[in-house]
Amino acid sequence: MVTAQTGLATSALSGVANRVLTDYKDALQDYRVTDMPVINMFAERFTTETGGDVDISFSKPSMKLEQLEEGATPAYQHTDLRSERINVKEWGIAIGVTRRMLEDSRFSEMELALNEARRAVDRHITEHAVKALFGVADTGLGTIGLTAATTELAVTTFTDNPHGGFFGTLDNGGGSTLDATNDIRLAEYGIYSKDDLAGLGPATTGSHYMVCQDSVSDATGDIALNDITAAMELIGAKGLNADTIMISPMHYKTLLNLADFTTPFTVAADAAGGSPKGGIDYVNQTSRTGVVGQLYGLNVVMNAYIPKNRFGVFDMSVKPMAYVERRGLTVEEANPGFGITGSYMSMRYGLKIIRPEAGVIVIGD
Repeated sequence: MVTAQTGLATSALSGVANRVLTDYKDALQDYRVTDMPVINMFAERFTTETGGDVDISFSKPSMKLEQLEEGATPAYQHTDLRSERINVKEWGIAIGVTRRMLEDSRFSEMELALNEARRAVDRHITEHAVKALFGVADTGLGTIGLTAATTELAVTTFTDNPHGGFFGTLDNGGGSTLDATNDIRLAEYGIYSKDDLAGLGPATTGSHYMVCQDSVSDATGDIALNDITAAMELIGAKGLNADTIMISPMHYKTLLNLADFTTPFTVAADAAGGSPKGGIDYVNQTSRTGVVGQLYGLNVVMNAYIPKNRFGVFDMSVKPMAYVERRGLTVEEANPGFGITGSYMSMRYGLKIIRPEAGVIVIGD
């Protein structure tokens, strides 16, 4: 539920306060925007002309060669497919200002409002994608909380979790064998069988959601080096290569406090366009890209949108999320009367994790 925001004259100048005429053009101060192009980083874009839910089909490894005897007829083989349903919904924002503000102000109040509304759209999509990606519950956005105990069956149940997720628990009993109820999206990779993949991870359950293995149980900013190597194993066993770690500022502080942080932490060589840590070029590059260094060859990216109690390890060459756009952002003028004019901004989109093997989420304990 969104609560209507009162204006300056209502909130700051109400009651017995002295009313002071303010020149909005000279008094206006903008704020710094925390940017994270999450759709470009994590999502593959799709467009659709149909309304409602959208189904996307993916092929799975399914065919094998067999030895043929003379005169024998081989069995026909077919492509094995899995389907992902993406829920498309409409999101919008209403902007209202008085005609008097438009007429008397020396700057365009509507232009200011529309600019802030555009930023609100960016913040909304970023928050929506991040919470879906990291398995953070949000009633307004419709995302659910995913933990190390969440089964693959629960992750893939569309009615309860339309945003999907990475692989959940594949072996609920800890016996290192794939449970039949969780055999939904998993496929054999290389010479790893499904049972082999179901026995990976610190808890030997095959889940891509795991509890941090650090020695301090404080839930926020938890990160350990063996978490990263375990995530690399989970992703690598399914044919991908982890290349990026997404952390919050609290995780970055934890890394800087590690006594052996300088051992695994390296910066790209000058020949590769890097800069020694602490140099002005390094500072400028960090401010521009958010990459604060490397761990075991993986780029470490810090951003304030990353949850303080979770961090992720990803193969960024594979987009784990689908972003389906039914209708892009549109602006319509509205005039409800009583001297109020305004605009509606709305869009229809849906997003869901469709590549469950491309990421691992580590949860603070």
